[in-house]
Amino acid sequence: MKEELLSRAECNALRGLAIAGIFLHNYAHWLGPIVKENEYQFFQRNVDWFNQVLIHPDANLLLHLLSFFGHYGVPVFLFLSAYGLVKKYERVMPSMPVAHENVSLRERGTGTFRFLRYHFLKLFKMMIVGFVAFTMVDAITPGRWHYDVLKIVAQLGMFNNLLPTPDRQIWPGPYWFFGLMLQLYIVYRLLLYRRHWGVTVALMVLCVALQLCLSPESESLNRYRYNFMGGMLPFGMGLLAARYERYVLSWRGPGSQVQWDACLFVVSLVLVYLMSLGFVTWTFVPVMVCASCIGLVKLLTDAASSRFVRSCSWGLEWLGSISAALFVCHPITRKIFIPISRQGDTYTGLLLYVIASLCLAWVFMQLMKRIPNPSMK
Repeated sequence: MKEELLSRAECNALRGLAIAGIFLHNYAHWLGPIVKENEYQFFQRNVDWFNQVLIHPDANLLLHLLSFFGHYGVPVFLFLSAYGLVKKYERVMPSMPVAHENVSLRERGTGTFRFLRYHFLKLFKMMIVGFVAFTMVDAITPGRWHYDVLKIVAQLGMFNNLLPTPDRQIWPGPYWFFGLMLQLYIVYRLLLYRRHWGVTVALMVLCVALQLCLSPESESLNRYRYNFMGGMLPFGMGLLAARYERYVLSWRGPGSQVQWDACLFVVSLVLVYLMSLGFVTWTFVPVMVCASCIGLVKLLTDAASSRFVRSCSWGLEWLGSISAALFVCHPITRKIFIPISRQGDTYTGLLLYVIASLCLAWVFMQLMKRIPNPSMK
């Protein structure tokens, strides 16, 4: 059997890590006294603030860490999405003759339109359940958002990332991810599907180079990173990792997997912090985040003989299995429970938010299962 870089269980564990970071970050960074992240723009004052809380830690240190780093769950999801696309659409089927290894989706009866329609409907199926529920909760809770026709239509069409000042157009904020993924599906199908590795690398380099030309605190950078260009680096990594996993696996020599995985995890984790300190290196932090997360799940696999480690792995895999539902529902529970933390009971509000989000995610997952899946045909 062909060895893979990531097993199905490891992919689920990575999803669990990613969604944990995202939904905890999205709560923590709404609290006034907590350090703010550099997600779309780079603010040196946020880095200085974070360093100050590390030097003089307080009871909110965990929230500072989640707020500053938790949003990096997004590049992990982008990596996994690209990895999955290659596994689903570019692998050679066992029954396929060698001469037809490069058969295209079009030759299989699935052209560009059907591919994009299928993935749009998959995203829409997830988004609409959460969006409808959120708008009702938002309307009856303090701080109601002012929707207009353009904002609603842009969210339903998942093109609101393209609007000016997208952070003021998208509500709930985390739903910007749907527009990002739709753009990346378009880029993959039109430019990257079964193309030479050089095309992927060239697009990654181009997107990074253009980003480095923008001012760190500018609205131009904010808008740039809300769109596919800002996510091209981890997405491209996922494509290349899936296509050339044999070469990646060759680095983990027989008998040295544990040492390699531990080194990958620790070194990448340290670099995540160090590279977050400057604008140029901050651009490449998603690479280190993906590497450290892969190292961690590999270490969990290596140490599976331990009951405690197996329990941790199971927890992450379960969290990964409900990640889609948790993503769409956590803005709802955040809107309800954030006032508790803002009024001083910080960790009480956080605990209620976590419990309610996990339970509601399970309910949403059951609901989404009842919505028919789109067909590629």
